[in-house]
Amino acid sequence: MDAARLIRIDDPGDPRIAEFVSMRERDLAGRGEQFIAEGTVVLQALLDARERGHFDIVKLLLLENRVGGLADLIARLDPAVPVHVAAAPVLDAVVGFAMHRGVLALGVRRPPADLASFLAGLPDQALVVACCGISNHDNMGSIFRNAGVFGADGVALDATSCSPLYRKAIRVSVGAALHVPFCRSGSVEAMASAIVGSGFDLIGLSPRGTVALEDYRPPGRVALLLGTEGAGLPQAVLDRVTSVRIAQAPGLDSLNVATATGIALWRVAGAMGRLP
Repeated sequence: MDAARLIRIDDPGDPRIAEFVSMRERDLAGRGEQFIAEGTVVLQALLDARERGHFDIVKLLLLENRVGGLADLIARLDPAVPVHVAAAPVLDAVVGFAMHRGVLALGVRRPPADLASFLAGLPDQALVVACCGISNHDNMGSIFRNAGVFGADGVALDATSCSPLYRKAIRVSVGAALHVPFCRSGSVEAMASAIVGSGFDLIGLSPRGTVALEDYRPPGRVALLLGTEGAGLPQAVLDRVTSVRIAQAPGLDSLNVATATGIALWRVAGAMGRLP
């Protein structure tokens, strides 16, 4: 690797790495289409996603003793992308906590035009996850991980759902948030209308669903609609879709939304012949 490419950072206040300062606090506010990718696995996923045309990489900040092991990944970067390097005390002072992974990238997403265009670009036999009011970053990351593992073609998000590009959501998804295409819409009602209008059978997961998951027979295009923890999907939305329940023992009233997503995706993807 060309050592001349590396930009040494000795001052935590260096304006060239300002986007990485106090990451824990700044991430709570979100970054629009910009986001922080953390760790080698996630950087690999970001590079793969960039090559598919979904993201760009703005800059890197690396712990100095990690550089040698990242030579192959750094070589895949556009030559114009700056690669900043710092010693552990400087890096920790920049981000505001002990950064053991030592690999940070600032990425930016290239957003799709709109939900209808996003859905139109998916396969004829597409499988989609639709999220309503998912505000917990761990759940969002797990939903994307499930979507990636079970081969979903995309994820639709209503305006009240949190971004899958929060640093924690990306990390929990093990990079799947950078791999599975997604699009944000407005209200859940508008999102549901767009999905149905694009030829999808929209099924809502609910403990009170009228159809047992094991009895559901997916047609061509299928979208799984998920609601927030506790309240679940709005009744007005459930009244418009096929509601599906997952069998469970008596006691607790519902599954965690990420767990329910994994079970439902496994069952529906298998029924669609998408799993080996």
